Amino acid sequence: MQIKKYLGGVAAGMTVVALSATAALGDSTTVDGPMRFNPIPGSAYGQASANWTVPYVVPAGFRQELVSDETVLDIYPGADDVGDMNTTNETGRDKGRYLYRTHEVGSNGSVSVVDLKTGATKVIIQDPGYRRLDGIRWSPWGTLLFDEETTGGRVFEASFDKKDPTKVVDVKARPALGILAHEGIEALEDGTTFVIDELTGGGIFKFVPDKKQDLSAGQLYAAKTTNADGTGALTWIPLDRTAVQVNARAEAAVKGASGYERPEDVEVIGHDLFVAITGTDRVVKFDLKKDVVTNFVKAGINVPVENIAALVTGLNNPDNLAQGPDGRLWVCEDNDYSDIYVAEGDKDKNGVADGVHLFASLKDVGAESTGIYFGKDAKTLFVNVQHADKPLADGTWKITRRHEGDD
Repeated sequence: MQIKKYLGGVAAGMTVVALSATAALGDSTTVDGPMRFNPIPGSAYGQASANWTVPYVVPAGFRQELVSDETVLDIYPGADDVGDMNTTNETGRDKGRYLYRTHEVGSNGSVSVVDLKTGATKVIIQDPGYRRLDGIRWSPWGTLLFDEETTGGRVFEASFDKKDPTKVVDVKARPALGILAHEGIEALEDGTTFVIDELTGGGIFKFVPDKKQDLSAGQLYAAKTTNADGTGALTWIPLDRTAVQVNARAEAAVKGASGYERPEDVEVIGHDLFVAITGTDRVVKFDLKKDVVTNFVKAGINVPVENIAALVTGLNNPDNLAQGPDGRLWVCEDNDYSDIYVAEGDKDKNGVADGVHLFASLKDVGAESTGIYFGKDAKTLFVNVQHADKPLADGTWKITRRHEGDD
C-alpha cells in the first residue's frame, strides 16, 4: 500500500489525514529502480539475536555480505570500534574503489579505509585529540571532509597523494564552518557546504566560501524559518565571521535562528536539502530554490509512529540519510530494531513524500544502523552496524540486489 495521506498545501493551510498506527504493515507496493524491492512487512520484532550470521531482515532478492568488522580490523581492542559514516572516493583515481569510515570514539578518533577490490582494511587517520568522529563526505574537488560530534566539534579536510587515495598527505581544520556538535556534512560543487548542530535546539547551517572549493574562509549562515517547528518560509542569517573560530551555536542563538530537536544528517538531492531530525521523528526538506521548509517524512503523518510494545512498526529516531541511485531518499533509525526506510518523491509538489516504504530491519537490538551510503554500484547499499551486542561485530555490511536471474 503506497502511503499518500496529505491533502492540500504544506506551506500554508495544510490539511492532514493522519495514518493509523499499522499503516506501514502489509505495504504491497513494489518500489522500482536499481534497488527494486517489495517492502518487508514490519520490524524484526521477535528476531533479536546476538548470534546472527546476517544482521538484517531484508526483502527477497537481496544478499548481505560483510565488508569489514572487528574480526578483520580491530582498531580499539577491548572496546567497540563504533564505525559511523561512510563515503567512497567519488572522483579521481580508482573512483569508487575505496570506502572511508569514521569511528565515533571519545578520544583518539580515527578514519579507516577499505579497498573494495581487495578487501584490505587499514587506519589512515588517527589523532589523540579527535573526539567522536562522525560525519564524512568526499568533496567534489577530491578531498575528504570529516567532523566531530561533540561540543566544540570541528570540521577537518584531508588531502591525498595524487597517486594513492589511501595515503593522506595533509589534514587541516576548517573552523570557518563553525564550532558545533557536527554530524552530517554535505558539500556542493562550488564549495557551498551544509552542516548541523546535533543537540536539542540545534541549528542548520550553510557555508559559502570566498573562493570556489576553498573552505578556509567564507560566510557561515544559520537557517531561520517562519514557523516555530522549523518549517515555513526560509531565510539564511549571516553569522559573525571576524573570529578565527566561529562559535556558530552562540551566534545562531543571538540572531534568532531556528532550532531543531537534534538534527543529525544532511543530504542534498537536486535543489532540496534534507535533514534528519531525531528528536521529533521527522525528516525536513529545505527547498533551496523556493526557500521553504516542509516536513517531508514525519511519524504519524506519512509513516506510522512506532510502538514496540504493541509490535507496531513505525519511524523512531531517524538518524542518517542517503541519496539512492534513482534519487529517492533513504533513511535509517537510531533505535532498537533499527529500521531502514525509502521515501518516494513529491510528485504533487506539496513538500511531502508521496510514500514511505520499509526496506530493512536490524536484528541486533543493542546496535544501530548508521552510515547508509550508495557508491559506484547502484544495486549495493553500504551500512554500518554500530555498538553491536554480538562480540567484535561493529563493522560495515553491504546489502546487494541480486541479478535478475538470481531473484
